This record gives sequence, structure tokens and C-alpha cells, in this order.
Amino acid sequence: MRPSTYLFEPGFFRRSLGEFKRFAKLGMTPSSDRVLVGYCIVYRKNLYAADVSCSFVATTLESIRVPMTPYHLLDFTDPETITTCKVMSDADMGGFSTVQLDQVPATASEPAHMRFHGSISIDLPPDRPDIQRSGYAAWRNKDRGPTLFGKSLWDVDPYLYLALRFKSDGRKYFVNVQTESIVHTDIHQHRLYSRRPREWETVFLRWADFVRTNHGEVVEPQNEMMTQKVRTLGIGLTDRVPGPFELCVANMWTTNRMDDADAYEKEDQS
Repeated sequence: MRPSTYLFEPGFFRRSLGEFKRFAKLGMTPSSDRVLVGYCIVYRKNLYAADVSCSFVATTLESIRVPMTPYHLLDFTDPETITTCKVMSDADMGGFSTVQLDQVPATASEPAHMRFHGSISIDLPPDRPDIQRSGYAAWRNKDRGPTLFGKSLWDVDPYLYLALRFKSDGRKYFVNVQTESIVHTDIHQHRLYSRRPREWETVFLRWADFVRTNHGEVVEPQNEMMTQKVRTLGIGLTDRVPGPFELCVANMWTTNRMDDADAYEKEDQS
């Protein structure tokens, strides 16, 4: 049997090495569901078993340690990251909104970042009577290639927050998360609130606060997000307000510490 060209495309070993380093840092083995933490052994919840159970065995009274260093997901200070993303808009079905991603280099006052911009149009395509609504734009990362450990998915289960360093124009953006859900069209969403429009800021979104949606509508039951198998991250604009938009993103990472923001504030000021 010969390995396929897809498996050995550029980046395969780089992704595999990154996964190996992450497993080593968390004290995990890729093929096991055990997490070794100090003198403790934690058996993780198996969401696929018919009888879902979670047991905990500890040999000492030491508390369980959680990751205290950030896990970077999409770092747009690296110019290569933007090449792993794709854009979507109503233009895909004949609409007239425009959308683009640009890489912006660092300056004395701003970090290197990705610029998501364009213009929203709510005009309907004249030759598509089946289209009743228009006026959206979005981006997300492309499905990542495989590694030696299998399909490339983000395991953010050990973390509490999704953090973003961004600059918004104040419009109604949503952070979108896709997982290896049974319903592949499900998207978990969280509103991206801006406290200081047109200024750089850092926001922390609890993974537990994301809402399950399908085709833009909240659906029931609100099942817990499969944070062990996150496939894509992205941001969408669906306020249907005609006119230009602009959102800049420097970094997206997951963490258990909200003081990560201090480090980014200092970097922007240096």
C-alpha cells in the first residue's frame, strides 16, 4: 500500500508535530481517553458510548491542574494563516454583497492582523425567485488536513474561554463554531460584542454560552457543544444593514485565564 499524495502534502508533518507537542504538554496520549495530571488519572466522558459515564480515580488528594497557557487557534499575526481561510456571502447564490480578507502588516500602533471587509446588499437576484432573503457575509477556516493522529480537529475541552483580539466597526457580528456534530449543518454561535468600536480590544467568550443554530435559526434541544472536536472557527455578519463593513482580527485562542488580555494590550502599546 502506498500513502496517498493528500496525506503527504506540504504541512502534514508540521501539523502532526504540532499535535504531538500539544498532547505532550497536556500529558495525553493521542489514542487514549486518559488524561494524566500529576498523580491523578481522569477518565474523560465518552460522548459516543451508548451508556455515557464519567468516572474519576485519584491516588492523592492533590487538586487537578488545568492548562494555564493559551492554546492558539488562528493567529493572524502569521501571514500564512489567512491562506487557510475562506469567505462566503449571498453572492454565492446570486446576491450582490461583497466580501474580502486582507492581510495587514504590523505598524507602530497596530498588530499584524486580518481585515474582513466588504459591503452588504439586500438586493435579491432577479433571476432567482426562490431566494427570499439576502444580505450576509462571513469567513471561516478551511477544513484542515490530516495528521499522523487522524483528522485535524481542535480539542478545546480543557478550556473555559474562546478569546479574540479584534477591532470592530460596531456592527452585529457573530462568532461561528462548527464541530463534528451528527447534524453537519449545525453551527454554534455567540454574539461578538464590541465595547470600544474602532479600537483594539480583547473579549472572552465562554464555550458553554454558545447557542446551537441551524440555517440561522436557534434549534432545540440545545445540546452541549462537542468541544473535543471543533472543526472550524469563523465570524459572520447577518444584520442585513446595507453598506460597508470592516472587522479586524489579530488572534483567536482558547484559555482558562482572562488575564491573557494584559499581554496583548502591552504588545499593542510597545
